[in-house]
Amino acid sequence: MPLTSGNHSYSCDMQSGDSMITLRKAADRGSADHGWLKTRHSFSFADYHDPAHMGFGNLRVINEDRIAPGTGFGTHGHRDMEIVSVVLDGALAHRDSMGHGTTIVPGEVQRMSAGRGVTHSEFNGARDQETHFLQIWILPTQLGIAPGYEQKAFAEADKRGRLRLVASPDGRDGSLTVHADASLYIGLFDDDERARLALANGRLGYVHLARGSLLVNGHALEAGDGALLRGEPQIELAHGRAAEVLVFDLAP
Repeated sequence: MPLTSGNHSYSCDMQSGDSMITLRKAADRGSADHGWLKTRHSFSFADYHDPAHMGFGNLRVINEDRIAPGTGFGTHGHRDMEIVSVVLDGALAHRDSMGHGTTIVPGEVQRMSAGRGVTHSEFNGARDQETHFLQIWILPTQLGIAPGYEQKAFAEADKRGRLRLVASPDGRDGSLTVHADASLYIGLFDDDERARLALANGRLGYVHLARGSLLVNGHALEAGDGALLRGEPQIELAHGRAAEVLVFDLAP
């Protein structure tokens, strides 16, 4: 039975003209503790259901998962979804019906296109270290495509004080190719490091702070917080403290 949140899980809206920034606080996300898995859901997922948070544009899922040593997700299936995984700590072993058997570690990003159907498993094989990762689902531009897989490492130096494109519809600048109208950037920010990302007219921006603290368009975010941007001409990042941030440029 889906659970319905009694309160809308955002803190406040800042609106000017046709623009709006909504903060999604970390503590207000959905959560579940399965013993071997502790997870937080930025959007409705599994038994967490909140009509106010069903996704944002074509961004459907951001799950922050922590997998206990020696455990993981057994083989299960997906269809018609672009799935991006970002490991923050530990390692994640991946096996799928396309024949891939890999391990994802911090600094790497994985893209799996479920297309017309794929099965896979994810496992933390460590004896004494938790795996901490983000699982992201983006709605594809076309249904029923052939399943696909891609995994790449992105150097820390390329993310330091700037936004590194890690996934895009055309795979430009060495990014992963997602079959969706969305681009994903990752950046690392401390002290006076700053970056800006322009948003074309009508585009949506979503910021997820994986760790640390950071100002987004002048608003303070802490680890796990999100910011939803509508009608904003750009995303401005500043005054980071050990910040690792994911920034999405999304179709409305």
